[in-house]
Amino acid sequence: MSSPLITIVDTERVPEAAAATIEEILRDAVRRRGRASLALAGGRTPQPVYRRLAELPVPWERVSLYFGDERAVPPDDPRSNFRMVRETLLDRLPSPPEAVHRMEAERGDRDRAAEDYAVLLPEKLDLLLLGIGEDGHTASLFPGSPALGERARRVVPALAPTPPHRLTITPPVIAQARETLVIAIGAPKSAPLRCALAEAGDEHVCPARLARSGRWFLDREAAGGL
Repeated sequence: MSSPLITIVDTERVPEAAAATIEEILRDAVRRRGRASLALAGGRTPQPVYRRLAELPVPWERVSLYFGDERAVPPDDPRSNFRMVRETLLDRLPSPPEAVHRMEAERGDRDRAAEDYAVLLPEKLDLLLLGIGEDGHTASLFPGSPALGERARRVVPALAPTPPHRLTITPPVIAQARETLVIAIGAPKSAPLRCALAEAGDEHVCPARLARSGRWFLDREAAGGL
């Protein structure tokens, strides 16, 4: 496993630094392959990154958007990752992306919803954005989850510690992504970051280790324990 690329900046500079790198990766993918695929993270941490990204001249008409996970709620629910992305990114763009592939986690048959989404995913995402939870989870891969041992299916239903439950990508999707980028802000992320970025460790204990060899954008508080 290659070493992580870690960028540490002041909290207010994280959105600018991360968004600029996202733009660079997407433009490079478009130059190389004619289009780009980007899978987005949910939660609060990436929201200012998405707002900043909406201001940059990304060739969105050649970018297809995907999601790393989603809660089993309707797309207009305040807990929905899709709603958050729509409000912080999609509604702010001057032109729409080539395609937006929403995870339909609210469907009654979540196994079928997972299978259908796996068909939509490209073999290799050009860029996968991830976060890290205070328990070390990433996407909706929580410590001890059976999904961490998945090697065949690319999207599965996932049980969260508290409802609602989820759909999530699996470790093979993370491993196959051409680029991964993890964003972490705040002192509560310090302990899980030590686990995720250590030279040795167990992904079943700290699932964010799955993205260890990617790019990490941290503020100084989150990086304080490294």
